[in-house]
Amino acid sequence: MTRTLWRDHDWQLIHTDPQAPALHMALDEVLTHEVGAGHRPPTLRVWEWASSAVVIGRFQSLRNEVDGEAARRHDIEVVRRVSGGGAMFIEPGNTITWSICAPLSLIKGMSFQEAYAHMDAWTLQALGELGIKAWYQPLNDITSEGGKIAGAAQAHRGGAVLHHVTMAYDIDASKMLQVLRIGREKLSDKGTQSAAKRVDPLRSQTGLPRAAIIEHMIATFRRLHGLTDDSIRPDELAQAETLAQDKFASLAWTADVA
Repeated sequence: MTRTLWRDHDWQLIHTDPQAPALHMALDEVLTHEVGAGHRPPTLRVWEWASSAVVIGRFQSLRNEVDGEAARRHDIEVVRRVSGGGAMFIEPGNTITWSICAPLSLIKGMSFQEAYAHMDAWTLQALGELGIKAWYQPLNDITSEGGKIAGAAQAHRGGAVLHHVTMAYDIDASKMLQVLRIGREKLSDKGTQSAAKRVDPLRSQTGLPRAAIIEHMIATFRRLHGLTDDSIRPDELAQAETLAQDKFASLAWTADVA
């Protein structure tokens, strides 16, 4: 297998109505498998969230990362993804999330650090065009002079790589600190004002509506790499709905690392 370039692939865009957190986890797994098997072209999927969530990494301890009582009090669903990395605090109107499902040939021969940088290069260009001086902070952060903007995670499945990114458009720092234990430990002596600075929302840096930033991100990817509008196919959605119910919405999976 030789390394391929972005333009060697016929990229497809999926940007659908809001979906439940567990279904998003399942769609990542299903679409990555489909791309790896050659059943679907490489795909950029922009997420819309139906409800608030905490998404923890594959190897994180549920108990150590999340205050379950606070999550229930705020009606926040906790889900575990298939990729590693840290916990992400999600609120539908305050979060911008996407996944890239691509053949492994796109990152052939790269180290993990090189692969992250390669998959996020278009994002840095898009942010720069919005007036944000952003850079890749190894291993999996995108940051700026104002603070961290985004976190990324990756997983290899079969012949494909799954790379997903969550960016903070705005953030309720007080609620985040109630729900995420790790954030509370890091910032307890500094208060919520420091939390807001540590994760610096795109809203404050751009002054743009969330939808406008998403539109610009998609347009940048389309300009650089090519992109055709697509949708989730009925068989893919059926697989994902079953997987969401049987796996990603189950306590057995979410509490797999207690």
